[in-house]
Amino acid sequence: MMPSHKQNDGRLEPTWGNSYRLVASDKWKKQSAAMGKAVTEALIDYAAPQEGMKILDLASGTGEPAISLATRVGPQGQVTALDLSTELLEIAERRAQERGLENFLTRQADAHSLPFADNSFDLATSRFGVMFFRDISLALRDLHRVLRPDARACFLAWGPFEQPYWQSTMGVVHRHVGGSLLAPAGPDPFRYSAPGSLSEVLRAVGFREVHEETRTVPWTWPGTVQEVWEQAQGVAVPFRPMLDRVPPEAWPQIHRDVHAAIGQYVRGANIEFGATVVLASGCK
Repeated sequence: MMPSHKQNDGRLEPTWGNSYRLVASDKWKKQSAAMGKAVTEALIDYAAPQEGMKILDLASGTGEPAISLATRVGPQGQVTALDLSTELLEIAERRAQERGLENFLTRQADAHSLPFADNSFDLATSRFGVMFFRDISLALRDLHRVLRPDARACFLAWGPFEQPYWQSTMGVVHRHVGGSLLAPAGPDPFRYSAPGSLSEVLRAVGFREVHEETRTVPWTWPGTVQEVWEQAQGVAVPFRPMLDRVPPEAWPQIHRDVHAAIGQYVRGANIEFGATVVLASGCK
């Protein structure tokens, strides 16, 4: 079963740390970082951090984009990486220490109840996190509170499921087993894939000068078809219920079909999927 705990509103929230340890493991660490690099850079360029800024990164996981942001704001700036998982933040902290960053902090906390004073930050970011906030209005209102006047909040979320990476992996499994792609009460990576849907929430909680765009950026795995499929299964927390429905005898054919689907994107030693993502922001 998908590791999870039940929230007060009845929504299931996954235990991300257990699955995402695979991302940080020695086995896939370099490949995963390489695949996510262009996405991280897209969010950082969109957020346009300046030297000396005090930045809050929500749902930081193992440290990106928080670590990259810390290299941009300089010694007079500061980046706080916030996440529910202590285990993931420990990985992020080690990575920051390896880079000699002294302006990088971690904070274990819930994005729905931020442990900071009003008007504390010049900029806020979140990469692939906003889709999983269990009460988006509550979380964004509290984020609005801790931002300084005129500060921006910048988010990156997945675009539609109908794109190469998802269709050639989880899409193949879904065609075999049918039923729900995602658990009705579970996390939804594509919650804000519809154009304007994240902007609508930002405006509703008081953000102004709201901007949103959909962009396709590189999403390239530097390795084999078998590797990227193994990694995808390891980190696929939202799809765990569907994967658990696969009968054992069906897996050999699924593996063959997934390998064939991913094989369409092989270019030399790399697998070049491309990723369609949503970038959205608003000012306090």
